[in-house]
Amino acid sequence: MAQTALRMARMNQPNHQTLARLDGMAGARRHFRYFDYMLAAFVAILLLSNLIGAAKTAELWGHKFGAGILFFPISYILGDVLTEVYGYANARRCVWVGFFAQLFMAFMSLVVVAMPPAADWGCASSGDPAFAGVLAAHDAGFICQATYISVFGSTVRIVAASVTAFWVGEFVNSYVLARMKVWTQGRHLWTRSTICGQAVDSLIFYPLAFYGVWPTQNVIAVLVTNWALKVLWEILLTPATYAVVGFLKRREGVDVYDSGTDFSPFAKAPAV
Repeated sequence: MAQTALRMARMNQPNHQTLARLDGMAGARRHFRYFDYMLAAFVAILLLSNLIGAAKTAELWGHKFGAGILFFPISYILGDVLTEVYGYANARRCVWVGFFAQLFMAFMSLVVVAMPPAADWGCASSGDPAFAGVLAAHDAGFICQATYISVFGSTVRIVAASVTAFWVGEFVNSYVLARMKVWTQGRHLWTRSTICGQAVDSLIFYPLAFYGVWPTQNVIAVLVTNWALKVLWEILLTPATYAVVGFLKRREGVDVYDSGTDFSPFAKAPAV
């Protein structure tokens, strides 16, 4: 399987001789045809994986895991693509946009969840026969509010852990990828993986979110297991990563190398 994936990846690798080579500073000032679409996809997957997937624990073949793990790693893979195709400076913009989008999502959830529900607010739970006993003692709004909180009512601690882990992990990921691209002269994309970024993300999120709440051994077990699953997911998607990178580089007609880039998360691209 691994050999087949690598063969497919090499077939999708662009011919670097046909691409104009740009340094990171020039790439930061350039307008790209598909960058806005990639930015939108990156932020959408980031928000939806946290909003929809984070609240559910699933079980398959006796193994429990957070359902969001199926989609959240795609945001890191898109981060790989953004750094590989558009350079660190443009990837940095995406990380900041995603960071503030997460903060706004958390703020909006906090405000909306805190608002008192209308007594006649109807939802799927209020009409479910399983809640008939609760409905007899309370109004429909009470049931709907309880189910609403269970989905959108993340604690401040978990939100802070998630946002911090994303911010640090994505910047580590982009930095490692950009540096390795220069070191390898643009070759061997499959070696420039999200292993470091995903590891930092997990090492920050799980202790910040659950240390003292879960037993320590459970925190460590979930941390290691989820990190391994994210890395495996990335390996399986390697051919797709090569295909997307090859398509974008051919369409943009350039290849960005961060040989002279300021890697500070707070640096600004020079004006045109």
